[in-house]
Amino acid sequence: MADQQIILDRLAEGVREMDEDLTLEASHEALDNHVDALTAINQGLVVGMNQAGSLYEQEEYFVPELLLCSDAMYTGLDILSPHIQRTSAEDKHKVVIGVVEGDTHDIGKNLVKLMLEVADFEIYDLGRDVPPADFISKVKEVGADIVCLSTLMSTTMDRMVDVIELLKKEGLREKVLVMIGGGPISQAFADRIGADAYSENAIAAVADAKRLIALKKVAV
Repeated sequence: MADQQIILDRLAEGVREMDEDLTLEASHEALDNHVDALTAINQGLVVGMNQAGSLYEQEEYFVPELLLCSDAMYTGLDILSPHIQRTSAEDKHKVVIGVVEGDTHDIGKNLVKLMLEVADFEIYDLGRDVPPADFISKVKEVGADIVCLSTLMSTTMDRMVDVIELLKKEGLREKVLVMIGGGPISQAFADRIGADAYSENAIAAVADAKRLIALKKVAV
């Protein structure tokens, strides 16, 4: 039996190095060696994507490289995701997610979407450059529990404020939890605009979503 950490390192390497074949091989190796699928994703694939993100920040990688890393990550997810223990469909909570208007950077949003899907939330992804009104329309349409707003640009941060104000205007703010994240976002900004949570990364976003849902149930 192969050492679990070696397998996790190979998964991370496959994603980081844009190597779909290695990621595919390591994913099958993880299953063959009874590595928990969620562990393989969180401590293998996601670690590799975070490493790729660091290389991007250091300007060693650029958008094309990140997209190839993302392709490798999804190759692994296709193999591992079916082996995750999931809750029953009626227990799922609905999340509307998107990158706010004016911003087209969606890798961070995609990672959060992925991790929430893995955690068995029901995701409605509006994509990028999403006008505030579109978030509200989708929240109404699906009866969302949470709306997740992302941006990588300081110039578009105030679009998050617009979404929250529209939720208030439509009488939805008390019913819908608001989570925000992205490069320029901070806890101080979340506090200032009245968001329910600021999530530093995708794994934290899952923990925040579960915590907020639990608190909402208690409040009800």
